[in-house]
Amino acid sequence: MDHHVIVFKQYPFKVGQKIRIEGSKRSGDWEVVGLSDAKVTLKCPISKKEVNWDRFCYFFEEKIQEWPKD
Repeated sequence: MDHHVIVFKQYPFKVGQKIRIEGSKRSGDWEVVGLSDAKVTLKCPISKKEVNWDRFCYFFEEKIQEWPKD
């Protein structure tokens, strides 16, 4: 029997990407500044704070828009 299945894949981050995370404690605008097999390092363009998180997966959408957004 077929079922409706949602498939999540690890997003293939690239250094230099400008991203926006919505709907989580990680929400905001970020720049990808570092990658390893297990971690992604993101930098806030406003505060310049860097965070190093385990790689995570999201459904994603690519847009051309203002960044960072006021």
